[in-house]
This record gives sequence, structure tokens and C-alpha cells, in this order.
Amino acid sequence: MEKVVVGMSGGVDSSVAAYLLKEQGYDVIGVTMQIWQEEDSCSIEENGGCCGLSAVEDARRVAASLGIPYYVMNFKREFKESVIDYFTAEYLAGRTPNPCIACNRYVKWEALLNRSMAIGADYIATGHYARVEQLQNGRYAIRRSASLAKDQTYALYNLTQEQLSRTLMPAGAYSKEEIRAIAERIGLIVADKPDSQDICFVPDGDYASFIRDNTGREIPEGNFVTPDGRILGKHKGIIHYTVGQRKGLGLALGYPAFVLEIRPETNEVVIGTYEESLTDTVHADHLNFMSVEDLAGPKRVFAKIRYNHKGAWCTVEKTGNDEIACHFEEPQRAVTPGQALVLYDGEYVLGGGTIL
Repeated sequence: MEKVVVGMSGGVDSSVAAYLLKEQGYDVIGVTMQIWQEEDSCSIEENGGCCGLSAVEDARRVAASLGIPYYVMNFKREFKESVIDYFTAEYLAGRTPNPCIACNRYVKWEALLNRSMAIGADYIATGHYARVEQLQNGRYAIRRSASLAKDQTYALYNLTQEQLSRTLMPAGAYSKEEIRAIAERIGLIVADKPDSQDICFVPDGDYASFIRDNTGREIPEGNFVTPDGRILGKHKGIIHYTVGQRKGLGLALGYPAFVLEIRPETNEVVIGTYEESLTDTVHADHLNFMSVEDLAGPKRVFAKIRYNHKGAWCTVEKTGNDEIACHFEEPQRAVTPGQALVLYDGEYVLGGGTIL
């Protein structure tokens, strides 16, 4: 019997994933990854999400009801190095990070997979709404979820071939409503548990305070400027802003104003009009190809520039050993350095990179 370690967040998706795999005949072990940095239970409970004590208690009770062994594994060091330190460094550099993608690649997969292999597991599994398939060319790729309304493939584009070959995602064949119905039918306590929102380690959404607290740095005020350098007013510090932002700028210019660029070297935030926020070319590096080993030439693909982007058609081509350019057929708004550019070939993830 093949052994699979299921990453259990205490939510309904991973709980049903564990049930489905047990039904399919796997030897299932439930694991919750302890990643929150605080030691005292009050602050851990307060921070909740997939990191808190309530997640552990819910996952433990689900595992007991399913009759599977359950463990809590400590990944605090890996989470701090690969997610929190990356998150703060990117904001300080004027970029907008995607911590969920980093967490998936380096913690939920790399660290958990290594630990799971060490205890004799054949696979790891999660409750993500995506599917893993081996293609005719022999490569493994992420396929869009059967329910596009909940598709989570964007956040998984950076997984390696080795990781994909040892990954199971049973929830990807179902809609959210079907997953909840299964949980209800088998009597899981988390059947009606709400989905976790926002970034789990910044539950109040105050990124600036989190960055100050974790780096000990005071972020100075600076100037809002036009693209040609005219000063428009004072900003609160570059970590308060992201490219494409419109609300919360505190500027009265007589027209809708958008953040066009963040310049950490001069401590400036560049402001412009909606038209100036549009671009038809997006560059990315730190590439990871999935359904193909590499790009052989220009290719028309469907691309997403952020998680909630509906996607758009573009032609992608290599412009360097580790760089691509996507030429969109219609201009795109708020192309944000630090976010992921994810490319789709039909229902499959072709690959992606980090927007420059």
C-alpha cells in the first residue's frame, strides 16, 4: 500500500482530500505544518489562519474521525527563511511579493516532501483545487481545477518536476460545493468552516507594521512624483504602496491617480493616470517551465499577472537565458514587479516567472 502524507490545514479542502485518498486505498498520514513564529498560545491562536492552534485542533479531530495517524511538524525555521524574510525584503526593495507561491514551493512542498520521504512516504498531498497529470512528453504539469471558480493553479506554477511526480491533489476533481457536501455527508466538523483569507501571517492586513516589527527598520517618508519628476506630495513610506494601487494615496489631483512605479533608490512613489498604468509588454525572470522543458520559440499562450486576474492572450518569447517577454494582445493594467506571471497552454500550466 502506497503511503501519502497529507498537509492538513484544519480546513475543509485538505480534510476531504485526506478522506478521498483513504477511500482510494492509500495509507494516509495527516500532518499539520507548524509555521507560526510566536511561542505563546494566545498570540498563535489570535493569528489563526492555517498557522494557528485552532487549525491544529480541527485537523487533529478530523484525523481522529477518519482513523488516520496525525502529527504536527515544526517548519518554523523554513517558513521564516523562505517566506517571511522574502516577504519583507521584497517590500523594502519596492516590489510586491507573493508569499503563498514561496510557501508552496519551499515549505509546503520542498520541506514537507523531504520530511515525508524521510519517514517512508511515497507522496504528499494537499487540498488545492488543481490537478497533477503526466503529459505525453513525459513531463508533469498542473492542470486547471475541474471547477474554474476555485482554481488555484496560479499559486503552484513554481513546483519542480520531482515535486509534481510525488504530489496528489484529489480536491482538484471537485467543486467547492461538492467538497463541502462530501464533508457534510461523512460528518466532518469542518464542513461549514469558512475559507481562510489574506496572508496567514499578517491577519490584520497591516503589512507595514509587520515589516517594521520584523526588521526593526523605520521606513522614511518620501515624495509622490509624476513620471517626469514633478513632486505631488508626501508618501508614508514605500512599504505602504504597490504598483497599480489607487485607494489610500491621500492625493487630490482632480483625476483618478494610480501608483505606476516604486523607486526605493530615491524613495519615490511615481503617480500617473489610468492610461499611464497600462502596458502591453511584461518581462519576467526566475523562470520555471512545467509542461515543456523550455520555450523553443515564440508561442501564443493565455497568461495571468496576478491571482485574481481573469487572464489574457499574449505571445511569449525568451529574451535571455532566464528571462521572457509577453506581448499582450490588449494592454494590461497594474503589472506589478514581484508578482507572478503564469502562462497556460490550454488547461495546463506551461510555466511562469517573477515579473520584473
